[in-house]
Amino acid sequence: MRVYGIIGRPLGHSLSRDYFEAKFDKLGLTDCRFEKFALPGIGAIEGVLAEYGDSLKGFCVTIPYKKEIIARLDSISDEARAIGAVNCVRVREGRLAGFNTDAHGFRVGLEQLLGPGNLVPGHRPRALVLGTGGASCAVRHVLETAGVDYKMVSRTPGPGLITYADLTPEIVNDHKLIVNTTPLGTTPDVEGKPPIPYGAVGPGHFLYDLVYNPPFTAFLAGGARGGAATMNGEAMFRNQAEKNWQIWNGD
Repeated sequence: MRVYGIIGRPLGHSLSRDYFEAKFDKLGLTDCRFEKFALPGIGAIEGVLAEYGDSLKGFCVTIPYKKEIIARLDSISDEARAIGAVNCVRVREGRLAGFNTDAHGFRVGLEQLLGPGNLVPGHRPRALVLGTGGASCAVRHVLETAGVDYKMVSRTPGPGLITYADLTPEIVNDHKLIVNTTPLGTTPDVEGKPPIPYGAVGPGHFLYDLVYNPPFTAFLAGGARGGAATMNGEAMFRNQAEKNWQIWNGD
């Protein structure tokens, strides 16, 4: 039996098991299964490795372990090292190799949201990145690679950050791309949303929420009321999941 899984806490919102079980069925794979590992701390990964041994072929990493897992790895890809976060781990002969496929997934979704030509010089929107967790690392990497100017927004002050209290309508109006990398609004707490001045969001804005469950979050609804284009995290989720599958089963 080949075992794959996801580590994080909590995992009630995750659709990874549904996605991969459907994939197993489509491919006619009867020797695969997908497990949710809701770990109380990153140290508990050792118990998972010991329990499943050589059967465990790889796992996804989600909140809050995308940064913490790095110290447990035997190797890490150049891109994941540059990003500073890992969301995909391949297991081979007990050795853990870390990768970041969030960047790939986010890039595909961003191109779909903005449309062709909107990441070229002269057309790149300024961006606000809401949140500073592991997912935000991949978002920042993609924006920097594309030459997009951005500001990081956090609940607490810090170097290179602005807080939600600092967000004025003028700042929001000047940054047409707003990306939510926080878990606010995720099932079951669907009423949650980042505290930005939604009244300043207009038809020229693009709101991208990495949350995919529910598919239309309170954050996206707040932007849609002002006429903004919106996208949830489903495209990112599906594209990074397919990349994970390639990594787990590739040479």
